[in-house]
Amino acid sequence: MTRQTITGLLARHSPRTEEERADVAQVLALVEGTDDPWARSAPVHITASALIVHPDSGRVLLRWHPRHESWLLVGGHADDGEYDPLVIALREGREETGLTDLSPWPDAEVRHVAVVAVPANSKEPAHHHADLRFVLATRDPDAARPENSDAPLRWMEPAEAHEAIAEANVRDTLSRVTQLLV
Repeated sequence: MTRQTITGLLARHSPRTEEERADVAQVLALVEGTDDPWARSAPVHITASALIVHPDSGRVLLRWHPRHESWLLVGGHADDGEYDPLVIALREGREETGLTDLSPWPDAEVRHVAVVAVPANSKEPAHHHADLRFVLATRDPDAARPENSDAPLRWMEPAEAHEAIAEANVRDTLSRVTQLLV
């Protein structure tokens, strides 16, 4: 199921840069070359994330990630038995923001693929996330609540978010989503 779901999503996705083309190829090789491309124990594994938007106001929601010391997207790892990256992005989005009405926007397609480095911490060594990124929308931005006090949430205009984001790959995702909001 993972192989079909991911290859189908990526077959419909058009990488915008050479770097993204290489990242898509790495994800496809990972899916073809392992029984569990989601396994956190692997040095490179698939994750799913999303930029949450409120289309009516044109704002985006970012989450502070203490490990990265940066404003980032919501998202993360598959739970046992999960194989669909959109389902994972939706679950993570709901868990990390408290927003119960999240839905794919403007459609359920992957918007960006990025293989990103994750620094080591006391629980795991440095590794890479092969991140499949979506856009999710809410109709009720005021309902957003952080999962915990170490991971605050912040609604921002796209230009403010661009200034707040430290990582180029996340700014790239934001730029793609900003084009959808205009």
